[in-house]
Amino acid sequence: MSPLPSGLLGELDPTSDRAVFRQIADHLREAIGRGRFSEGEKLPSEAELVEHYGVSRMTVRHSFSVLQGEGLVHAEHGKGVFVRPRPPVRRLASDRFARRHREEGKSAFLVEADAAGSHPQVDGLEVKEEKAGPDVSARLGGVRRVLVRRRRYLLDGRPVEFATSYLPLDIARGTQIAEPNPGPGGIYARLEELGHHLHHFEEEIRARMPSPDEVRTLRLASGVPVIHLTRTAFDTEGRAVEVCDTVMAADAYVLAYQLPAT
Repeated sequence: MSPLPSGLLGELDPTSDRAVFRQIADHLREAIGRGRFSEGEKLPSEAELVEHYGVSRMTVRHSFSVLQGEGLVHAEHGKGVFVRPRPPVRRLASDRFARRHREEGKSAFLVEADAAGSHPQVDGLEVKEEKAGPDVSARLGGVRRVLVRRRRYLLDGRPVEFATSYLPLDIARGTQIAEPNPGPGGIYARLEELGHHLHHFEEEIRARMPSPDEVRTLRLASGVPVIHLTRTAFDTEGRAVEVCDTVMAADAYVLAYQLPAT
């Protein structure tokens, strides 16, 4: 077996109180961060790392488990351990809801997919009327019942986010918003056609670990967190016309913002 290239990975520090498997994980993490292993590239095999470090296979496996738990790598049975791709979608918050996109018949997700050069899909669509939960009701000004639109978004066949929109029934009932396909530009275009011209959005973002259902829905690898975003859309009269609750695979997105300095 050929030795690993000189300088590719560090050497163990026998004087360190840091566990050996964590030192190996540190070396691999640093090599990935420095681009010595590119996206999708296979890491050195267990046998190569055993020979390089003079440790057991179990120690190497513990090192790989650390990196998998951090979402940096993924294992393919019978093939090896590979560097996970970095986020492919740049979500530009200051532009994604620009009116010009709606006028072109594009929803925000379609705009992002085009920019990423990816093929967008929507599945798992559900449209129904429900009682509003306390948080949604408060955000929408005390409404009791809402039209709910649930859907999952995919890029190139990979699930990347799951979104649920809540809209007041007096706005959405009996309109194209209540149809499975709301038409070009999505529900925001339909809201504006109904006279609710959008003025601004408020978003709350937090990162957390996913629930078991979210892991299944988004097909998340071990250790990958989610971005949980709650957005409220307001019209020019100051009325909240939609609340959107979105859960995104954190390894699929970069959240980008442009903020004024004045």
